[in-house]
Amino acid sequence: MKYLKDFLENNENSEIFRILNCNEDELKILKFCLQKYLSGTPQIIVFDMLKTLYGEPNIDFYEQLENIKNLLKRDFITQCGFLKERSSMSKLGLLYAEITLSDYLFRLLEIGKDEIKLPQKLPYNDNLEYLKDQFLRIEMYQKQSKKDQINKLEQIINSRVKISKIYLPCEQIFKENNLNKNEQILFLALLHEEYSEESDALRNLNALVNLISNDDLERIKNRALLDDNSNLIDSGLVGYEVSFTSLSDNLHKSFFISDEILSQIMNPKNSQKSKKLELEAMVKESEIFELIEPNSDLDDVVLNEKTKELLENIQKQLDKKVLNRLKSWGVKSHKNIDVKVIFYGSPGTGKTMSAISLAKSLKKQVLSFDCSKILSKYVGESEQNVRKIFDTYKEICQKSKTEPVLLLNEADQFLSTRVETSSGADKMHNQMQNIFLEQIEKFQGILIATTNFMESLDKAFSRRFDYKIEFKKPNYEERIKIWQKILPQKAKFENGFDIEKLAEFELSGAQIVLVMKNTALKTAIGDDEIFKMQNFIDEIKREINSAFDNDKKVGLL
Repeated sequence: MKYLKDFLENNENSEIFRILNCNEDELKILKFCLQKYLSGTPQIIVFDMLKTLYGEPNIDFYEQLENIKNLLKRDFITQCGFLKERSSMSKLGLLYAEITLSDYLFRLLEIGKDEIKLPQKLPYNDNLEYLKDQFLRIEMYQKQSKKDQINKLEQIINSRVKISKIYLPCEQIFKENNLNKNEQILFLALLHEEYSEESDALRNLNALVNLISNDDLERIKNRALLDDNSNLIDSGLVGYEVSFTSLSDNLHKSFFISDEILSQIMNPKNSQKSKKLELEAMVKESEIFELIEPNSDLDDVVLNEKTKELLENIQKQLDKKVLNRLKSWGVKSHKNIDVKVIFYGSPGTGKTMSAISLAKSLKKQVLSFDCSKILSKYVGESEQNVRKIFDTYKEICQKSKTEPVLLLNEADQFLSTRVETSSGADKMHNQMQNIFLEQIEKFQGILIATTNFMESLDKAFSRRFDYKIEFKKPNYEERIKIWQKILPQKAKFENGFDIEKLAEFELSGAQIVLVMKNTALKTAIGDDEIFKMQNFIDEIKREINSAFDNDKKVGLL
């Protein structure tokens, strides 16, 4: 009890005073509380204590409430009784609060130091190990630990996240919702309450804001992080309940993590797996869509710079700053991405692959529909089938609580110019297109239609799509990049193997992939397992000669 004795006897040379790092009045308050505690009075009314220490109420008397608040923030004292939540609303609200010394202070007075064992920089083995570090971080913020200690822990957490190979739900949530550091701390503090036995310590607005604020100006500014239109609330990550107490004329908000998000964190594997299985079952039952799980993003696709820039602009709609600006200008009315795009160009130029890769970059799955299947020989069925595409898509989105990309492949017949004729077949075709136009007009979400022909595009459809993106055959530099991406890295190549020579053949991206697969099969059947230039050239010749178009440009051939 050396440090306890030093503290009570006011031994200023003792290490305990350096550790506590309190001003003169804060020390005076703590000593008074400790003496009362040791004499059998563990709980004290703030007003009674201040009157004993400072006499009758005056300005100096009320200024001590700031010191009370600081001691509460540093977890040296805690509030107790029914006024706990109310009294944290303001300094004056503390005047008649009942307080007691904390276990944290007792520990300091017993061992003379604040022992915080920081984790090692090793990969996380599971999600609970990650949460343990993050909850330690929140507790350090609560106790106002030294900034260098907090910074060191945060650096360790970031390092462990980078080298970890497991799925960490919180990190994914931070990334998807573009949460800044303060928003992350607020989110983690509320998550801490879900795991904590004291489930109300960090649920009210002031307690949360105090975690991330150093002064009153910051507190005023940071309150906006939990407003109704804030990122945390608007994204559905955090909700709140409003309560009214007869002791106050004010309504009080108690914040919490939404059930869906909580389920993702506490049961990440079950939540992801069940949602995926549910979506797969609904798509299978619909019998009209193919569900595609993208395995490559935009960085994996070789595109010309203009096309890549347009696709990246679509991707940037995930940025919360962009969304908030669009909402503030009245351009958007909700938080989800709405975009309708036409990908057009020759077969094999990467339209479908780019659509799927864009979905991956947007963290979405794909519901693909082959538009060539829409026509029916029975009168009226084609029009019904058009409605069925969009009605089924909406139903799947609502039931699965997901918003996959709707991909309409080979949508030429939908997009072509309508004709004025008395032919019954043409009238039915026009009617089908009118219904398609109507559905496009009402569609909310991400829709991508691919077509090989742009010349016959109906102007009415052109106006309904946000982007019309052309896909051209790759040029020489782009073909080099494609060859570099698809050639197997672990394979053996003959001496003098020249990618640049292969790139001189004017193939589309799909043709290059096909040539690669056929050559790999031929090499695997052989004896030496070495990729040879001549085998590639033979397959290129075969591909060009068997092409159905009339373009017979063959580079070096």
